[in-house]
Amino acid sequence: MERLDKLVSSVFGLSRREAQAAVRQGRVEVSGAPIRLPETKVDPAAPIALDGEEGAYARYVYIMLDKPAGYVSATEDSRDPTVLELLPELYLKRKLGVAGRLDKDATGLLLLTDDGTLNHRLTSPRYHLDKRYDVRLDYPAREKDVRVFAEGMDLGDFTAMPGLLEIDPLDPTHCFVTIREGKFHQVKRMFEKCGRRVLALRRVAMGGLLLDEALGEGGFRLLTAQEIQYLTEKCAIKQESQK
Repeated sequence: MERLDKLVSSVFGLSRREAQAAVRQGRVEVSGAPIRLPETKVDPAAPIALDGEEGAYARYVYIMLDKPAGYVSATEDSRDPTVLELLPELYLKRKLGVAGRLDKDATGLLLLTDDGTLNHRLTSPRYHLDKRYDVRLDYPAREKDVRVFAEGMDLGDFTAMPGLLEIDPLDPTHCFVTIREGKFHQVKRMFEKCGRRVLALRRVAMGGLLLDEALGEGGFRLLTAQEIQYLTEKCAIKQESQK
């Protein structure tokens, strides 16, 4: 059994205060009956509706975040602000993990979830999910750099798998890079190998899932059921109920 206000908060993505207000206003029904006391204990498996729209308790949460620069891709850090500080308190009680970290100065797509299996597979070398980046350089990229990326690259501590470098024909200091590993500073190091320095790095896709640019830096949203299903299939996870 679980408090109704907590359940409403989790199911419909409301703050605890908003959930309590909705309950008191008679906008919440459990098994077809309105309940006005936020502290009422209810069965999480029972049908629950807000303003007539039925929801379901989420076993896991899956969050898409447009990471701004200046935040570290970690759940805790003694020196720098973490990406968790961009989320409402209601999500902080879950054991969220960051799938596919970004450098502190990088921006763009981050996925956060408490689904340990999906988190592991999104970052596991075994699955090699494509990661696509929008990159700005100090000097123009060249066709020979495209070939170097395509051949793979010895970076000293590891050999990068072949990557795809696409140069903007109107501005060769702007390009897109698609790689699979996502090692520490990998994109920056690959360009350094080509004699170029990365000025700005923004991840725009991961495993074929596109960043929702409508979020804006620092914005977030829950993944849709279709997006969750797409990722689980991409990671070869047996589809289970998310409810």
